[in-house]
Amino acid sequence: MLPVSGTVVSVLLLAAGIVALYAGAELLVAGAGRLALGIGLRAATVGVTIIAFATTAPELFVATIGALDVSTDIGLGAIVGSNIANIGLVLGVAALITPLSVSDTVMRRHVPFMVFAAFALVLAGLDGTIGRLEGALLLLALAGFTAYLAYAVNADPAPMADAPGGSRGIELRDVALVAGGLVALLIGSRWLVAGGTDLLSALGVSDLVIGLTVLALGTSLPELAASVVGALRGETAFAIGNVVGSNIYNILAVLGIVALITPIDIASSTLRFELPVMVAFTVLLVGLMAHGRRLSRLDGAVLVAGYGVFLAALVLW
Repeated sequence: MLPVSGTVVSVLLLAAGIVALYAGAELLVAGAGRLALGIGLRAATVGVTIIAFATTAPELFVATIGALDVSTDIGLGAIVGSNIANIGLVLGVAALITPLSVSDTVMRRHVPFMVFAAFALVLAGLDGTIGRLEGALLLLALAGFTAYLAYAVNADPAPMADAPGGSRGIELRDVALVAGGLVALLIGSRWLVAGGTDLLSALGVSDLVIGLTVLALGTSLPELAASVVGALRGETAFAIGNVVGSNIYNILAVLGIVALITPIDIASSTLRFELPVMVAFTVLLVGLMAHGRRLSRLDGAVLVAGYGVFLAALVLW
């Protein structure tokens, strides 16, 4: 067990991390929204690229360091758990705050890649290992996704109606807001993960469960904070795009990089439970979004309840 002083430090790290995450989300959403108008991009496109990649940084850090210093279970658990939390918790909570509209752009360009990434992870791990070859193929798929987005944005720029007064270009203040938000998000995530890991390790919790729970929740908090703040500010396009993009980058970028560094072992229990649950949440989200091109509060309640069932099953599994 942790001594009393160690427990206090861990709790303080958790609290400080939450505060830093919220402040970072405020700065990031405000700055990215202004940048979207400034350079003529659609909000959904910014959410699925700039913000999604930025908020994936904690997953990359945790998965890489965890795989090198502890075990690959930490990295894999953090990514699989984060993707489940992004759908069940992040979008569920955001939809409970305000119904989220789903643009045709997201459904047509981004969602198919999210589904592809989920199934690609399952296929790559069927033999029990994600090796360097599979990692390279995931990164190759990421390059294809990025190239496709760049082509699509150039072929279909945001209409002038999306940016009243026309594009005003990139302003230093907007860049500073985004940069400050990213720094706060990264620091907050690191503090929260450190505090939570210390507490659970003292209780004898396994590496995989730590990755699936506290690390997954900790690294998903940037997405949660950004999406909730976006929903509160009426920027619902960011919420959907942020989660869809983050789930794509988590698998194709983070696991691709980690697998190149060190092969990732996948337990048979993970193939039977956690990976199927991740795919199920992905398919459920697509079905909910396809119905009426929105996520209602009822949909949000279903997603949050489903995530609660997953956590309960994880404890009993």
